[in-house]
Amino acid sequence: MATQAELFADARKRMVDSQIRPNRVTDPRILAAMRRLPRERFLPHAAVPLAYADEDVPLGHGRYMLEPMVLARLLQAATLREHERVLVVGANTGYSAAVLAACGCRVVALEEDPALLAIAEAILPQEAPGVTLASGPLGAGWPGHAPYDLILIEGAVPAVPPALAAQLHQETGRLLTAICCDGRATRAVQCEVTAGGPGMTAIFDCNTPPIPSLRRAPVFEF
Repeated sequence: MATQAELFADARKRMVDSQIRPNRVTDPRILAAMRRLPRERFLPHAAVPLAYADEDVPLGHGRYMLEPMVLARLLQAATLREHERVLVVGANTGYSAAVLAACGCRVVALEEDPALLAIAEAILPQEAPGVTLASGPLGAGWPGHAPYDLILIEGAVPAVPPALAAQLHQETGRLLTAICCDGRATRAVQCEVTAGGPGMTAIFDCNTPPIPSLRRAPVFEF
């Protein structure tokens, strides 16, 4: 009979092979990281059975762990570069930050929920010791480590908070999130700082839940 560890390892493999790769995610670093990292360890006990489901996993208080396919496609769109400085906003328990770290990025994981921070503090030193965990309001970002080459907002927002946009590197900076507003479909987007000014590119439609504390984010027009 298979052990629980073997069952989880098989679930990780099936997640990558049935959810990630069929959605045109080809970066070997992303595939390897998501095949290796024990997603179940980043979840509260009650949510562990949903660790490898193709859906956003509820973490409590209106917060969610991103659907695996959505996270993988966002990171694929980012065209990650070795040693890039990355800020994950709304990092919850640290899974996305751990994936980014496994891809060779220098990661700051910003979270404001004490319960989620407690899980991240317990698991990140074991699974992604290079990640810097920060506690504070999500909309303020983490200016002490700015500028960032990449900012990932781990959830949907009506608009990009100006404080986050201001922390992007003026030459290499880009921001990934999902935009939800005015009753329209939620859409994953990449925002970039370009020579002609800031620009936003739609990547794909999604059903990513909003981050409660950023629902009324001040408007920053990319």
